[in-house]
Amino acid sequence: MQALMQIVSKTRWAGVLIIATGLALTACSNGAEPVADSRGVYLLIDTSGTYTQELEQARRVINFTLSELNPGDSFAVARVDTGSFSEKDIVTKASFDPRPSVSNEQKRKFQAHITSFLKDVKSSTHTDITGGILQAVEYLNETGAGHKTILIFSDLKEELREGYVRDEIPLLLSGYRVVALNVTKLRADNVDPRNYLDRLAGWKQRVESGGGQWKVVNDLERLESLLSQ
Repeated sequence: MQALMQIVSKTRWAGVLIIATGLALTACSNGAEPVADSRGVYLLIDTSGTYTQELEQARRVINFTLSELNPGDSFAVARVDTGSFSEKDIVTKASFDPRPSVSNEQKRKFQAHITSFLKDVKSSTHTDITGGILQAVEYLNETGAGHKTILIFSDLKEELREGYVRDEIPLLLSGYRVVALNVTKLRADNVDPRNYLDRLAGWKQRVESGGGQWKVVNDLERLESLLSQ
């Protein structure tokens, strides 16, 4: 009888272990568990029109961000292109190793990728900012970062290719900070400044209605607030 009880007990524990393993695998398939102190940053770079002339300023932002991130943090840089809801527009990305020496080497390779990209970048014909934000959310969710920031280096004027749908897509940004950087004024903005103010207000409304925090940093001499929560 005692032997029978032991067999039943072992069977129950095996069942519990199978269920627990299944739950763990399910959790992994839905994205990494958040790590409270880690940070994830996704930088979108507008490469449309004359914005290619602003890319050296983007390099400053990238170098600053690399200097601020610690081992265990994640960083990706992507271009805003015709259709940016795609991994193909990610220029480079890295989740930095907990070992500082390995992390520093990852940062050097990251900078090398950026230098190569900026050297050969070609102007895009359209600007899909919404698609870029959706891709950023996917990436940052997968990193499991506890603090998630999306940086947008753009004039914030979205110009979509015919047939692309973005207006009706909600941005689910609870737990995200979205920072607009170097929002340059267009020629039409000088004629009617309401165009510029409306663009800023429109993106602020979209981000905040999705549960995110919105911030604008146009003075790149004040980058110290870029990643602060």
